[in-house]
Amino acid sequence: MSTFVLVPGAGGVGWYWHRVVPELERLGHQAVAVDIREDDPHLGLQDYADTVVTATGDHRDVVLVGQSLGAFTVPVVAGRVPVRLIVLINPMVPLPGETPGEWWEATGQPQARELNDRLNGRSGDFDERVHFLHDVPPDVVAAGAVEQRAPSGTPFKQRCEIDRWPDVPTRVLVGRDDRFFPVDFQRRMVRTRLGLGIDEIQGGHLVALSNPVELASRLDGYARGFL
Repeated sequence: MSTFVLVPGAGGVGWYWHRVVPELERLGHQAVAVDIREDDPHLGLQDYADTVVTATGDHRDVVLVGQSLGAFTVPVVAGRVPVRLIVLINPMVPLPGETPGEWWEATGQPQARELNDRLNGRSGDFDERVHFLHDVPPDVVAAGAVEQRAPSGTPFKQRCEIDRWPDVPTRVLVGRDDRFFPVDFQRRMVRTRLGLGIDEIQGGHLVALSNPVELASRLDGYARGFL
């Protein structure tokens, strides 16, 4: 049995994992969905890491899972507590010393999203309904409306305080239907920054909300060494 410590993306809402936690527990694991007050402008990346370290506590056999912006927090945490495995989901993989604000242009994400939109007949600027919620069930979208928090701008100006990626086995799982971080973009970015390949899963950027059963199964497989 593993303990999955689940780090959310921008906004820091632990509710993001609410459909995955019971699936992991059904498979025999423990799951800790971390809630981070990323709407508080007084808190930054180191505070986010502190919150995750506290939530991890004395758990053993920890699998640290980071969604999107959570990838900036995960390597810092892995340098402070024992972690058996890191799993990144649709991640913003940082370079040492990079800020989340610098990440977008450094990786070419805006151009990749715009190209993907054009190729698929979409036009216009980023739209949460189009790029995030397109495959999330309507009842989950409605429930999430009261749970979401807008992230502050504080962490986007702060550097990822690592010298290198942690010496921890790392897997990267991406939604093949992600419209925000298109799969080809993620494949290139992960190869360039981590020297790793990616695994794909059905779903978009918010795969924990749109495809929780398969996501939990994939996480279980990683923890057991099956995948």
